[in-house]
Amino acid sequence: MKPEREFVAERVVANHCAQLLRPGPSQGELVTALTRAAERLAREMAGALAGLLGGEEPLVECSRPERTVYSDYATMQVMGHRNLGAYTLFGAGQANDRILGMVAGEVVLRLVDRAFGGAGVAPQQLPRELPLSAQLMVQRLEGLIAGCLAAALGAETTDAIRPLRREGNIDHLAPFGNDEPIVALVFSVTEPGRPAWAIEMAFPYDTLATLFANGQRPPASGDHAPADPREAPFADVPLPLSAVLVDIRLPLAAISALEVGQILPVPVARAVPLCVGGQAIGRGTVGTVDDRLAVQLSQVF
Repeated sequence: MKPEREFVAERVVANHCAQLLRPGPSQGELVTALTRAAERLAREMAGALAGLLGGEEPLVECSRPERTVYSDYATMQVMGHRNLGAYTLFGAGQANDRILGMVAGEVVLRLVDRAFGGAGVAPQQLPRELPLSAQLMVQRLEGLIAGCLAAALGAETTDAIRPLRREGNIDHLAPFGNDEPIVALVFSVTEPGRPAWAIEMAFPYDTLATLFANGQRPPASGDHAPADPREAPFADVPLPLSAVLVDIRLPLAAISALEVGQILPVPVARAVPLCVGGQAIGRGTVGTVDDRLAVQLSQVF
């Protein structure tokens, strides 16, 4: 069948915007987005670990992201932790995108000893498998990591990150393919008078692409850069900085019975939060300088 006339387009063919057709984030952009999220995750972990460790927030610091492949990462795990650890495969979102979390078996046993009133000492001869009491501690750590990661990523629900499988041996868990590229993070946990320990996490790039597909890319060329707080007109804006030395809670009955001269014992935290407008921006250690009370900064968020 031959048409009687040639068809002519009534409209100009669409010219698609280059920004709309921009490819997904590069691996470098994904690592940058993960670095920012890891800083938020460290702050979330510090608050959540306080309840597990006796009430005082530890210092949680995150390492720089390390790009590697899973086979090399697994080999280092076996060498560093004698293949005894709490390895958990987490799922993110409806597709259960994979995330690996790990706490060394020796650390889990020390936490169990503290939970039962001990000094936090692990046996010199580690068992081949974690006992039941340690498995219960691992479940608490899994819930803590999942909740903190969901909060750091801005998830709308607390169950956005879920533990899927758990093993005491990383080879039994096999969370990723041997040649799969991943990005590893180490969160060091430091408490006064105790040995430091770590929570480790590993993310494959496909998971990062899902987590940071929206809203995590650097601004496109031509966008305005963020204002510099060290330049006018913002540099001279006065902001009250408060250091919360003491924050105690008393029942209403005790407050109503307060009298002049009464002494209230108040514990001064070792890590004092520094706040601007009710938002914590760092932590410091209380001390003295020239017979005046002072705070030495130990962490800036």
